[in-house]
Amino acid sequence: MENLVMMEYFEWYLPDDGNYYKELKSKAREIKESGIDALWLPPITKATGTNDVGYGIYDLYDLGEFDQKGNVRTKYGTYDELIEAIDALHNEGILVYADVVINHKAGADFKETFMAAKVNEENRTEDIEEAHDIEGWTGFDFPGRGGKYSDFIWHFNHFNGVDFDDKTGEAGIYRILGENKGWGYGVSPEHGNFDYLMFADIDHNNEDVRNELFRWGEWFINKVPIDGIRFDALKHIDYNFIRDFIAHLNEKSDRQLYFFGEYWMLDSELKRNYLEETGYLTDVFDTTLHFNLREASENQQYDMRNIFQGTMVYESPANAVTFVDNHDTQPKEALESFVQPWFKKIAYGLILLRKDGYPCVFYGDYYEIKDPYIPGNKDIIDNLLWIRKNYAYGDETNYFEKPTCIGFVRHGNEKHPGSLAVVISTGDADTLVMNVGADQAGKVYKDLTGENEAEITIDEEGNGAFEVAPGSLSAWAEKLD
Repeated sequence: MENLVMMEYFEWYLPDDGNYYKELKSKAREIKESGIDALWLPPITKATGTNDVGYGIYDLYDLGEFDQKGNVRTKYGTYDELIEAIDALHNEGILVYADVVINHKAGADFKETFMAAKVNEENRTEDIEEAHDIEGWTGFDFPGRGGKYSDFIWHFNHFNGVDFDDKTGEAGIYRILGENKGWGYGVSPEHGNFDYLMFADIDHNNEDVRNELFRWGEWFINKVPIDGIRFDALKHIDYNFIRDFIAHLNEKSDRQLYFFGEYWMLDSELKRNYLEETGYLTDVFDTTLHFNLREASENQQYDMRNIFQGTMVYESPANAVTFVDNHDTQPKEALESFVQPWFKKIAYGLILLRKDGYPCVFYGDYYEIKDPYIPGNKDIIDNLLWIRKNYAYGDETNYFEKPTCIGFVRHGNEKHPGSLAVVISTGDADTLVMNVGADQAGKVYKDLTGENEAEITIDEEGNGAFEVAPGSLSAWAEKLD
């Protein structure tokens, strides 16, 4: 299949009504017909409660089967409803990627006493108190599951950090002490060492933990017919573990799995290093492109010729998952960095109509965001998806000539002959001369977005003067009707 597009099929404020899987099942055909080939689902494992989006992970083995944390279902429904939804998506030829959270655990069943040292939150390699006994919520025995699927009980020695001492009531970051225990090595160097993120931080260098997570991963891909995994919080997980975990799943899987993850950082060198250390077994989101898009949307003097500067899609295109916004960047969230609404058409054109990257459409941009309410751009994105599927093929030539007006041409391929000329303006109405190929001479091009009613005739050398409205995008191709 060519020109695959995935969708992050959730936003932060979906209703806690347990109907998500049922609605997903009913919309399978509609999703496929819109031009979406794969869905990234929210975490499907049991979290701290049904009002938890899923990142406060409690029990990896509970997919909505056991009465734990106040309900059998997760926020999204039951295990049986999940399987019915996936089957419906597969029947429409849609791939399914599961969001996997293996950085931390939350909602422990009991607390334990252990030695820990409080560290400087800005430099986690620096102890700011002498080691002493603290009480932390680190015991997980999952009484509602009763040992089904796994009898592994998590204790403090399976973690390397917590954020609260229940003995004193003090918050902070506490490094758990023990033989051969410390922060992970292959993580982001931010804050000295950014292994710790939240809750009880899993020690991926503990041999019992590694074995249990490997067992769980093998169980998971057999229990749920997924086509891939999206890793949460990659920069907080030792790359040695991720490399070995993926290799184990690839060895045990009876199908090809796709792996990608969140490495939330602008430093492209660190991301490239993570890719190298994990053997390029996982792709990563292009966070730099996201922030470039956001800056361009907030500053109409932004030089659009720099839109791909420092991005993964430019430097490591084979491993880049491109996106405009997601559940973390939407308003009110910790990583809020929302691309302004006027720029959405341009931003999605830059990920959907270009050659490189695996584009990911955000549910909130497509349908709506509920809190605060922001309407979606379904009609705009549907149009761009249609253009991608029918016209965006072949080699690419860039015309990045003006700070506020850039363009590019896709030259087609054997199955999809003809060219696509895309022109973008972040300023006034403009015109950009681009060459679509001498074989297009004499053909009449129209704007497939419907925004511009002009018709452009390609000259004998293959050049066309392609127009664009103020602050918009037009995509020109041969008029066939």
